[in-house]
Amino acid sequence: MTDIQKRSVLVIGAGSVGAIAALNLEVGGLASVTVALRSNYNVVKEQGYTIESCDHGSLKGFRPSVVRNSIPDIVAENHPPYDYIVLCTKSVPDVGPTLIDLVKPALPKDNTHTTLVLLQNGLNIEKTFLATHPDTVVLSGVSLIGSAEPSPGYIVQNEPDRLLIGAFPHPSIPSEKASAKAQEFVTLYSAGGKTDCKHSPNVLHDRWRKLVYNACLNPICAITGVDSGRIRLADGALDGLVRPAMEEIVAAAKAVANVELEEDVVEKVINTDPLESRAKPSMQQDLEKGNFIEFENLLGEPLREGKFAGVSMPTLEVLYQIAKAIQWRTQVAKGMIQLPGQ
Repeated sequence: MTDIQKRSVLVIGAGSVGAIAALNLEVGGLASVTVALRSNYNVVKEQGYTIESCDHGSLKGFRPSVVRNSIPDIVAENHPPYDYIVLCTKSVPDVGPTLIDLVKPALPKDNTHTTLVLLQNGLNIEKTFLATHPDTVVLSGVSLIGSAEPSPGYIVQNEPDRLLIGAFPHPSIPSEKASAKAQEFVTLYSAGGKTDCKHSPNVLHDRWRKLVYNACLNPICAITGVDSGRIRLADGALDGLVRPAMEEIVAAAKAVANVELEEDVVEKVINTDPLESRAKPSMQQDLEKGNFIEFENLLGEPLREGKFAGVSMPTLEVLYQIAKAIQWRTQVAKGMIQLPGQ
């Protein structure tokens, strides 16, 4: 950074990943963080976060600079635009609201100042923003953290925070400008010295590589109810489900985006989580809480892109249809769908 003025950062959705992001930005001293919360707002507002972190140790009562239960309306509140908005919410376009509508109060379509950071999983999450916000730099955040929120405001981080930041190619913004914003955000995020945050210009590679985990182990663990460690012990699960799904993603990455993933990526990803950790991927955690699952961008988009490119993806097709049925079941349980005879 060229000056010592703190950057203003709005974090939307500070749950298991967003809370650690807010913590890293705040303790680094180069950012003033506002968090916009929903289900965990009351606890965080009154008591602060309780965090058990392999990076930061045990923290009780941590609060970012500002804690809110709504997205700031910068026009109505006469609030200056934020330097960065970090979007950490789950992406559930099949349920809504759309991410465009969610951030609209803080990010007008004619924005020229704020940089948007999509600290979210999946493929093609940037496309709508690139179309609707012609002057907004949009950054990709690929998080490799192991973190959960067992109860509102209680964060357990059991694997180190590793974050890859790069700029999505934008049709109307020079790549040099976008890259500079990515590198500045890395500086903000890394300032506390408790995290491994790097500038990674190869956004497509980062996203396809993470899909080897997220499009495969995420839905498989959610559907079976078996965590990512024990799925390796379950009869036939690796050879019948996990490896075939991952190999389909590897083939799609090459066919769709000319992304060559490393030769041993499947075995590396299978062994990402320690066997004894009994780590539950985010989709499994959401399902156990009765929440919607974010399967469209994690599973649907790579499936559609791969099939369009001519890749055979039978395993992912089945996983996608099961995930779709599970989402429908949750909508029924929440009263969003009226069944015949009700």
